[in-house]
Amino acid sequence: SESERLSMEGPQHEVTVTDFFMGRYPVTQAQWRFVARLPQVNRRLNADPFRFKGGRGSRLPVESVSLYEAIEFCDRLTAFTGRSYRLPTEAEWEYACRAGTTTPFHLGDMILADVANYDGSYTYASGPKGENRQKTTSVDEFNLANAFGLSDMHGNVYEWCQDHWHENYEGAPVDGSAWLTDTDEKEVARVLRGGSWSSLPRNGRSAQRLNDPPDGRYTHVGFRVSCSAPRTCV
Repeated sequence: SESERLSMEGPQHEVTVTDFFMGRYPVTQAQWRFVARLPQVNRRLNADPFRFKGGRGSRLPVESVSLYEAIEFCDRLTAFTGRSYRLPTEAEWEYACRAGTTTPFHLGDMILADVANYDGSYTYASGPKGENRQKTTSVDEFNLANAFGLSDMHGNVYEWCQDHWHENYEGAPVDGSAWLTDTDEKEVARVLRGGSWSSLPRNGRSAQRLNDPPDGRYTHVGFRVSCSAPRTCV
């Protein structure tokens, strides 16, 4: 019954998500530049592909990188740290975004441009109009996190997920794993989550889904990293 809900956001289904860690905010340009200097695993990385460029130590989020380049970032980080980094699955992303909430946003039933970066010239539910910044903002710009301590889950940049695109959740995995198909992965669009600086407020809802070709580079798309929690030995 959520306002502006789309059929691709259903049907509701129960998912068991195993323990995992997720970055507190999207990967920053400073982090990207450091990892881009690490030894190549499978593909080259441009150290400065961004449209909205920040200086040294920039906390602006990464954008204009493809899904494959985001995966290369994770692979290089894995090799450097010895810990297995990856993109989140779609189920993990929504679980992390909601942080136990069932409202359209982890903030509640509406969202304000004072606490998230989206096109504030549009409104959602009873929310007022606000600023349209027309660019990314530094991660954690608004000093506001959800109950899991995660920032920028609504707006700023969409975030790549592992999953291949499906029109709805009919037949989706119930174990929180990535939903992949046998089709050549280069031909399959990938899931994006979270809304962006250029999107309508409704597109930043916890349930909202989008997709783009995995080799595309978009000024409204970035990513954050995840890794599975280590097993406890008894």
